Amino acid sequence: MAKRDFYDVLGVSRGASADDIKKAYRKKAKELHPDRNADNPDAESSFKEVNEAYEALKDPEKKAAYDRFGHAAFEGGMGGGGRGPGAGMHPGAGFSSAFSDVFEDLFGDFMGGARGGNARQRASRGSDLRYNLRVSMEEAFSGVQKSIRVASLATCDSCNGSGAEGGAEPVSCPTCGGMGKVRAQQGFFTVERTCPTCGGLGQIVKNPCKACGGAGRVEKERTLSVNIPAGVETGTRIRLSGEGEAGLRGGPAGDLYIFIELREHELFQREGLDLHCRVPVSFGTAALGGEVEVPTIDGGRSRVKVPAGVQSGKLLRLRGKGMPALRGGGFGDMMIELVVETPVNLTARQKELLREFESMSENNNPEGSSFFSKVRSFWDGMTGN
Repeated sequence: MAKRDFYDVLGVSRGASADDIKKAYRKKAKELHPDRNADNPDAESSFKEVNEAYEALKDPEKKAAYDRFGHAAFEGGMGGGGRGPGAGMHPGAGFSSAFSDVFEDLFGDFMGGARGGNARQRASRGSDLRYNLRVSMEEAFSGVQKSIRVASLATCDSCNGSGAEGGAEPVSCPTCGGMGKVRAQQGFFTVERTCPTCGGLGQIVKNPCKACGGAGRVEKERTLSVNIPAGVETGTRIRLSGEGEAGLRGGPAGDLYIFIELREHELFQREGLDLHCRVPVSFGTAALGGEVEVPTIDGGRSRVKVPAGVQSGKLLRLRGKGMPALRGGGFGDMMIELVVETPVNLTARQKELLREFESMSENNNPEGSSFFSKVRSFWDGMTGN
């Protein structure tokens, strides 16, 4: 079956301008698109015919070759040098290249207007911010209200974020027609790039605001009040919604994230909900037993019984004296590690008494006796081999 004349397919005369050809193609493509003609079995072939015609006539060189040689210009034998819409290409390549020129128009009708999508480009959400906040162990235990100073981009008061002097609305970018992107033809391919005039926003400001230079945002330092709940620990993250950078061109503000870091404490070390505290006990108390007074994180005091004969490293537990759970659910425990101190700076009399005690303490050191008994057995075994 002979191909129809490309000009007849598009419904234009041979003297039609490039704009007339493009307008005719857009109209035909919308009318014949298969999605609009689900009940017409010939719609797809007609749609492809329209795209093939436009692919040939939109390019000045191809159009000149077609005007001179007709369809033979694209069959590899005359004039066109095999550079026609189908030469050396996949059958669908011509369709894709041609159809990209009117992609926005078609989807504008199918999905409520492609250019309406530019609102997402014009009004973009502000960036999130991070703030590192150090708190003491006592503040983490009880909770605290903190004031912080944050420098960020805030909405310009002079133009209300529009970027235009006097708060005037930005206008559509003349370069990209409000799309935020421009296309360039490279051979059979259409390359899409961010518009250099508007930077992808789709709008420009004719009379920029003097206060912000047309950005719609200025850097400000703000003082914020942050509620630190009881039970926070290093790595806890607190989110302040809408306290990040202001959005661009009226877009929503980002969020501010407070990252908590606990300062080291001179008495307590934290492990989860539990607190650990090393408590020294004297040689005499460790041997005879007694009591020792220990601090608690809430500022109180607790008396702990030290059993007679206790060794260094012994752990005693104070239940409920640790850190609170962040979202409720009780408290951890406080673990007391007893550290037996060896006396120093002894007087002559003290040394004499210790030597006397040492000579009579063979059965008073069960752990040492057990250890050296194992050592003797080890040596005997080595000698026997």
